[in-house]
Amino acid sequence: MYSERFIQYITFEKRYSPNTIIAYQKDLYQFFDYIASEYNIKNIHDINHSIIRSWIVHLANDSISSRSINRKLSTLKTFYKFLLKENLIKQNPLTKILPPKTKKRLPEFVNREKMDLLFDQVEFGDNFRGIRDKLIIEIFYFTGIRLSEMTNLTDTDVDIKNLKVKVLGKRNKERIIPFCNELRDLIIQYKEVRNKEIEITEPVDYFIVTEKGKKIYKKLVYRIVNSYLSKVSTLQKKSPHVLRHTFATHMLNNGADLNAIKEILGHANLAATQIYTHNTIEKLKTIYKQAHPRA
Repeated sequence: MYSERFIQYITFEKRYSPNTIIAYQKDLYQFFDYIASEYNIKNIHDINHSIIRSWIVHLANDSISSRSINRKLSTLKTFYKFLLKENLIKQNPLTKILPPKTKKRLPEFVNREKMDLLFDQVEFGDNFRGIRDKLIIEIFYFTGIRLSEMTNLTDTDVDIKNLKVKVLGKRNKERIIPFCNELRDLIIQYKEVRNKEIEITEPVDYFIVTEKGKKIYKKLVYRIVNSYLSKVSTLQKKSPHVLRHTFATHMLNNGADLNAIKEILGHANLAATQIYTHNTIEKLKTIYKQAHPRA
């Protein structure tokens, strides 16, 4: 089915993230398992648009959301583009497939007052754990980086003197993000406590570590963020990605250029960043109602 060659392609040539590769493998496995069980098809050339459409119906009947179905279709599109590129097929059956419509989902974010409450009134503690946990929250809120990007930061990535951090994003694209004096001060405090109290056991100088000196892991970071956001927010989602949304929303609401936010977030195109402009529009509506004499 050429799937192994495709996985090697996105791993070594396209350099997709490990999470994306795992998702693509799972999607392809589900698709090929379906066509083998339902149609007894094992040859890629025997797959047509009708069979793919029946798979979409099958997913919908299993209560798979339109958003998830479209993500799986995106996997198939990338796979078939690879097959065409390698001259392994003559036609792409996906050209006749229309993706199911999805509701536009707006990003959840924490409002400014609650973020101020978190930093100014919630007690983190002045030991290693407390300082580290507060630093994790501040890094997400002051830089907008992704969870995987934060856990992979090394000491050399963080330039305290020049107030900037080097981030290795999706597809190994490197970008530089500036940060403020408040974050710098906490970084200095964190490194002093870490270097004094924690014995590093990793061969790489990872920036954020556990109390045992190991590279911090994603589940722990998620639990930390969820725990502290729960103290100030009633949002259903309280994840590192919500803090990324919060960063972008607050920046735009305070006049930041959309293209600048795109570069900081590491988005491949402007469309991905434009989902945050709804909050700016809401702010304009509020200002309009307050300022217009007849509003």
